[in-house]
Amino acid sequence: MNKMFAKVSESRRVNINIPIANESPHFPEIVFSKGNAVSRTRVFCRVPKSLVFAPEEPVIKKYRMSNRFGSAQKYSISVLSVMLVMSYGYNSGSTDINLTLNTAPGSVALAETQTPAHNKQAQEILCAQVPDKVPIQELEQAPEQKVEPKKNPPSAAPENLERKRPGRERELPKRERPFDPTSVPPPLAGNFPKDVIPLPDRWRLVEAIGVNERWYDPYNQNTWKGDRPLKGTKDWFLNITAISDTVIEPRTFPTPVGVQTTERRSIDLFGNPDSLVASQTFIASAALIKGMTTFKPQDLEFRLTAAFNVNYVKVNEKRILFVEPTKGIERTDVFLGIQEAFFDYHIRNVSDRYDFDSLRIGIQPITSDFRGFLFQDQQLGVRVFGNRDGNRWQYNLGAFVRLEKDTNSGLNAVLRTPRRDAVFLANVYRQDFPIPGITSQATVIYNLNREAGQLEIDTNGFPVRPALIGNLRGRDYDVVYLGYNTDGRIGRLNLTTSMYYALGQDKDSIFTGRPATISAGFGAAELSYDYDWMRFRVSGLYATGDDDPYDDTETGFDAIFENPQFAGADTSYWIRQNVPFAGGGRAIGLSGRNGILNSLQSSKEQGQSNFNNPGTYLLGVGADFDVLPELRVSLNANAIGFTKTAIIENLRQQGNISKAIGLDLSASAIYRPKMTQNIVFRASVASLEPSAGFKDLFENEQRDKRYLSVLLNATLTY
Repeated sequence: MNKMFAKVSESRRVNINIPIANESPHFPEIVFSKGNAVSRTRVFCRVPKSLVFAPEEPVIKKYRMSNRFGSAQKYSISVLSVMLVMSYGYNSGSTDINLTLNTAPGSVALAETQTPAHNKQAQEILCAQVPDKVPIQELEQAPEQKVEPKKNPPSAAPENLERKRPGRERELPKRERPFDPTSVPPPLAGNFPKDVIPLPDRWRLVEAIGVNERWYDPYNQNTWKGDRPLKGTKDWFLNITAISDTVIEPRTFPTPVGVQTTERRSIDLFGNPDSLVASQTFIASAALIKGMTTFKPQDLEFRLTAAFNVNYVKVNEKRILFVEPTKGIERTDVFLGIQEAFFDYHIRNVSDRYDFDSLRIGIQPITSDFRGFLFQDQQLGVRVFGNRDGNRWQYNLGAFVRLEKDTNSGLNAVLRTPRRDAVFLANVYRQDFPIPGITSQATVIYNLNREAGQLEIDTNGFPVRPALIGNLRGRDYDVVYLGYNTDGRIGRLNLTTSMYYALGQDKDSIFTGRPATISAGFGAAELSYDYDWMRFRVSGLYATGDDDPYDDTETGFDAIFENPQFAGADTSYWIRQNVPFAGGGRAIGLSGRNGILNSLQSSKEQGQSNFNNPGTYLLGVGADFDVLPELRVSLNANAIGFTKTAIIENLRQQGNISKAIGLDLSASAIYRPKMTQNIVFRASVASLEPSAGFKDLFENEQRDKRYLSVLLNATLTY
């Protein structure tokens, strides 16, 4: 082993003699050390025997190899001469570099370190092979050059090597250090604290450098946002969330009136369609969490979410807001609901990747599919959930009892007796199935309803169970939903699909009063393509309708509690508004608010599912434009209609009703001034251009008038 030491100045240029054998292939090892840090780089060298060197002119050939100081890398080359690029990481002054070569003695190579012009943090080590049997000595600095070898005897020494007497070293000229006024001087040793300062936990290390939290700042580290554990604990976190949701919604919709509410002399004509809705909701949520959740699931969680709503509605006809005509055309209501109240317990981890099983009990959010077509709500229940195989498999097993909802706000009314309506759910998710990029979900949901003997009147005095349609009798039903849903992408195409088949029994059909078999289907798909800052979408939906109300088979598809994020969602007129079904029942909606299905329910929140309905189809196109990082503009156009009209023709005692409802056009904008979800402003305008089917149902003096909906929404989140 031969060791050489060199003083690398700030210019980082040094000349070193290195003994290398030029006989058979050998494997020298170069060791770079600085302080306690050591980097070993093994260089595999093979010297061709046929190569002859002139004693005065060595061959210089360079190869570049990257090596960060403190790491070890191996490289293979075919000749002896190499160039190694290193980063030493010091700021100024001289640095002692220890170069150790494990080689076989025989010849001498010149090792030169210098700073490349393009990278001041790099070092180049140039090795030039010279003949053997030359004493090891320090050489004069020489500029890098490429010289062709001459055929001289290999024993001759190269002419550019200067011999020195043993024991004498010539002093090199002192170089001037360049001064950079913009550089940061190295810290002095005395500036570091010499005493050990105890800290309560690793999250509060930043306080030592003067970074302190502000309780009202949700963007930076904040104990109240769960960023650091509570004082006095190591793994208990508190996450507090506050939301203000403001909605202002001018709209027009068909407004049916009767002889007792207007001066008109006929029944079920339509009055002034203008109305105004204003709603303010304050949501407060607190979650107490135990466990380090950065790399593994939480151990425990207690969560409570309350919502307080104030709403105001004004219409221009009586008996729209209240069943009693004397109560007028304006309504203001307030309500406090509990949307979440659950306990989450981490049962176990089943792998070193933190695959887990957990249990959650209480009022909790639940969704049956990717887009909320069948069941999306916050309900009281028990759920076991977890994952397997590095989160490639996920599962849910749950049982829920549906809570009563407040009529005007839609919030959970926890002080009232829960409904006799239960939902049992089991689903499983698989990532990258059936092809990479697609997540598949298979689900089975059983809805058991036993509300035939109940009479339920809503806050405004309208009956909701049983619905005032058909034979006006209460119903019990059992229905099982079998579903398959996908979400993901195929190459450049984004794809979401949903399919359900409903089967079961209705104990008392609204038309025959006899038990009826339920057999209905549903399918929806959305295909989109991203091009730069634009996304173009194509949507399609089909829900089967009942073509014979008296055949003891109900084939109209209905959901448990739908909330679809599809085809424009709540910016669409048909999805956003509750369109009444006049002439075939009382207090019945053709479609529900924030719903897409033509289900003929008394209320989406308080009514029962109805499988005697005309069905729904939708064909739509849309586009999203990310105009700015803060601004997104969306356009949607949907053609909506009935799949079957036998049910509504029978209820209205009216024949030849067209299937086409109309064209739903909408435009919306979402503005996020901070590019986060903490401050979000939304504005949309939607128009329903009636087609023949809608005009057949709502024929009046203004049958060709379009219906409009404007939505202004501001959401502030802490």
